[in-house]
Amino acid sequence: MQAAPEVLWEVAGQVVVITINRPDRRNAVDNAVCRQLAEAFARFDADPALRVAILTGAGDRAFCAGRDLQEVADDAPRLPLPVLDDTVRVSKPVIAAVNGSAVGGGWIFAQMCDLCIAADTATFSIAEARVGRGLHWTPPLVHMIGSRIALELMITGATIDAARALQIGFVNRVVPAARLREAAFALAEEVVACAPLSVANARAMVRHAINMGATQALEVGRQLSVPLYASEDSREGPRAFRERRKPQWKGR
Repeated sequence: MQAAPEVLWEVAGQVVVITINRPDRRNAVDNAVCRQLAEAFARFDADPALRVAILTGAGDRAFCAGRDLQEVADDAPRLPLPVLDDTVRVSKPVIAAVNGSAVGGGWIFAQMCDLCIAADTATFSIAEARVGRGLHWTPPLVHMIGSRIALELMITGATIDAARALQIGFVNRVVPAARLREAAFALAEEVVACAPLSVANARAMVRHAINMGATQALEVGRQLSVPLYASEDSREGPRAFRERRKPQWKGR
């Protein structure tokens, strides 16, 4: 796939940066973004050389302003938002690097990613109630930040800053805006340094735990770990520790 105007693709080692590139529209999502973002996630998932994706927005004003309401107002057919583990399947970690405002669909994109790092100038809001839109995508948010905080944000449309987002557990780290890209890559490299099968195992267990009770989640965790403990990487880790060297992960 060639890098397209609406979604940019940049590889650095085992990390790819996927950028929504409509800064003049505050990176609002139209059909072109939906299509190209879905293609980018599929490309990332299919490439064994890539371990982590970073999702961000172009410019410094907005991460993503959600759906392009001009397109919505035209009543034109709309493609579904490319939401991880809903309309798009990805088996590897994705980090949101929130560089500005994340509104509506932008909140969804930050929420769907496995990890989220935000510039200290970033802001977040669920604006759907203010424009008469639905909130069918919010149930995972209740597990993430708790029912009362989630409901307050949903029924007021209030905007919170990055510090508050960190406080309620919506983001993992807040950094100075000028260091966002550097910090996102540093976090990605922390993940890359770990065994691929262990990372996939942890990601799958967390996703399952969100969707079921503790007893069921523990059983699923045990089942997911069986092939991990039988893998070459499972033996490589202790060997590397004993030999005081960096592990050579094979992902099998």
